[in-house]
Amino acid sequence: MHGAMLGQRVMPSRASATRGVARRRFTTVCKVHKICVLPGDGIGPEIMNVATKVLTAAGKKEGEEFEYHHELIGGAAIDATGEPLPAKTLATAKASNAVLLAAIGGYKWDTLPSDKRPERGLLAIRAGLNAFANLRPAIVPKQLADSSPLKRELVEGVDILIVRELVGGIYFGQPRGFGTNDKGERIGYNTDVYSEPEVERIARVAFDAARKRGKRLCSVEKSNVLEVSQLWKEVVIRVGKEYPDVELSHMYIDNAAMQLLRNPKYFDVIVTGNIFGDILSDEASMLAGSLGLLPSASISGAGPGIYEPVHGSAPDIAGQDIANPLAMILSAAMMCRYDLNIPNVAARLEAAVEGALDAGYRTQDIYKAGTPGTKLVKCSEMGELLLQSVTK
Repeated sequence: MHGAMLGQRVMPSRASATRGVARRRFTTVCKVHKICVLPGDGIGPEIMNVATKVLTAAGKKEGEEFEYHHELIGGAAIDATGEPLPAKTLATAKASNAVLLAAIGGYKWDTLPSDKRPERGLLAIRAGLNAFANLRPAIVPKQLADSSPLKRELVEGVDILIVRELVGGIYFGQPRGFGTNDKGERIGYNTDVYSEPEVERIARVAFDAARKRGKRLCSVEKSNVLEVSQLWKEVVIRVGKEYPDVELSHMYIDNAAMQLLRNPKYFDVIVTGNIFGDILSDEASMLAGSLGLLPSASISGAGPGIYEPVHGSAPDIAGQDIANPLAMILSAAMMCRYDLNIPNVAARLEAAVEGALDAGYRTQDIYKAGTPGTKLVKCSEMGELLLQSVTK
């Protein structure tokens, strides 16, 4: 998509956020960016409400305008239409410049058939937009290094980008389903399959990202036992020859899961398949001690990308005004960088988040009672603080 942006950090320091970003003077009518807004379930509507207000204000200061088209997905769509991804939602997404998604799922839909659950809506929109590459940063802000379950010296300065293949592998492979074996026993089965072109395209995304960061790429698979991983490794090595300036290493998934906890600073960029990426990205997200600060992007070679927080819908706290909206704000910042090519707006959003953390403001998930200089705020209060910051 916008390959030149793959190396950008998600939440740079205030200085680096604006470095090299020249302020533009607007003498004509500002451009209108069409955004498909998917609040989804649980805390989704709350954090999305904050994000769109702050994004609109940041855009106005930079001469950019956003046109929001709200649609249903997940549990909300099931309740209204019986489907986790209505055709109207997918059509709106395809016609947009980018998709901003909050959260999907909840306990009330857990008993539905697997093909009718909210999560199917997320898989379907990714496939429908051919969003094959998931970019998930794992960054530990200096203000929150003590919030990590690991020792500060292990996590302070961690800056990892996990590039996960998103529309192939075992989640989409066929055949899949239930059956009966020759003993008459009921079985369930799935197929983990990748083609060479699928591996090649995700590998190039990862190599491009590594080239713009620390020039180190680690490919994670299980080639000692899985044929699909043997093909993966072979193709990644071949593509790597096109990037002689990037140091390529390989690691089995079990070792990678251990090293993320033992020595997370070893990693710069990780590239891996769908199921391994699902596991590693969730593990890496906890290095910061909270999911509430981590955004993600799912992009394709062309067309709109999907931008969403790493965290789930948290139905247990929905409606209580205590959710953390920062990952939603940073997802909007990623959208501005990758899809909309308006880095000035992204810089405003990122600087506002960093400023709020510097000032000691914390939502419940990242608040530690008794920590000097910190203040507990609600979701809406954090939104007001960010709104004031981006309009300065």
